Amino acid sequence: MPNYFYKARNLQGKEKSGYYFAKDKHQLAMALHQQGYILVSAEEEGEKRKEKFQFGGFDILGKFRGVSLVEKLFFTRNLETMIRTGVPLPRAFEILKEQVKSKRLKMALTKILEMVIQGKSLSTALASFPKIFPNLYRETLKVGESTGKIEDSLHILSQQMEKEHKLKSSLKGAMIYPIFVLSATLIIGVFMMIFAVPKIKSAFEQLNVQLPFTTRIVLFFADFLIKKWFLVLLIILGLVFALGVFLRSKKTSKFKSMVALKIPLVSKIVRETNSALALRTFSSLLSAGIPVVRALEVVSGTLSNFYFQQSFKKAAKIVKKGSGVSEALKPYKNLYSPMVLQMLKVGEETGESAKILEKLANFYEAELEDTLKKFTSLLEPILIMFLGGIVGLFVVSMFQPMFSIMQGIK
Repeated sequence: MPNYFYKARNLQGKEKSGYYFAKDKHQLAMALHQQGYILVSAEEEGEKRKEKFQFGGFDILGKFRGVSLVEKLFFTRNLETMIRTGVPLPRAFEILKEQVKSKRLKMALTKILEMVIQGKSLSTALASFPKIFPNLYRETLKVGESTGKIEDSLHILSQQMEKEHKLKSSLKGAMIYPIFVLSATLIIGVFMMIFAVPKIKSAFEQLNVQLPFTTRIVLFFADFLIKKWFLVLLIILGLVFALGVFLRSKKTSKFKSMVALKIPLVSKIVRETNSALALRTFSSLLSAGIPVVRALEVVSGTLSNFYFQQSFKKAAKIVKKGSGVSEALKPYKNLYSPMVLQMLKVGEETGESAKILEKLANFYEAELEDTLKKFTSLLEPILIMFLGGIVGLFVVSMFQPMFSIMQGIK
């Protein structure tokens, strides 16, 4: 259903404008007529943007128009506070849609407000925007609506998102140093190839000496970069695009997940990340009162690794037949440690699964933080050796002919 930006006027001449989801302009005009307004103009949201930023059916900037986890966390916390202090839901949405920075979220909240005013439940209204409010969010709120304690559900969600944000921030933080070092190496390398190597090459040509193989390779790349820079740029952009498509493709998710679980140290990070996220999410859903089977299904949708996803999907089917969660996850000892399976069993026996899962999630988050510190400390000398090797190769390649000339003079 398209979202229209409209301008309307009532019989008294008062103007009104905003966004409205409608099947077509006729339905929009009828909706405004019921409010006492006459439609003046309507333009489908994103129409001009699509013309500018779509190529071959691909929305180039689509990824950058998403709603960040931080902004959703901000919205959830404020909504919880307002409801807890007695602010009516429609009024809370009116205030919040003016506070949010994301245009996409603002538009979504405008439509959700309209649906809530029309009498629909909040969880039903949120279902119209699955990319902004995933299953986890909607299922938790649905329980809050059934118990009459939406604020408690929102509190659970805000805690969940806060932990998830902290987890993702730790992962991003661990990657900043290697990315910075590799980027700096690439920039310096390109600078040397463009400005330093040609001058050294002209000196070699004047001396008319036989150049070693490594020197000829460096000079060839320098020439290629200078003369065919446009082709080099196209190749780099092509590789970046191909890598982006490969990483985002669902068809290759099984292969990517398998590779990630095979690489030393990286596999440890992948296991701990997915375990921490799965246990935290499962704990939040059970705390909110969501049935175990449905909770398992929702958790599977929040995980990035294919094999972790499948473990929870299959576990949901087994639990549906009457087995316990610990028993259902038992075949996946390569993914979950014996401690997780044992503690899950204890939780089922004592009826304290949510609390035990939360403690396990805390443990894995702490373990992941420690692993990431070890990863960065191990990566640092590897990168130094890598940089040293590149600099050494360059120096030897450029100065070896000079040493040969000096020896020939003697």
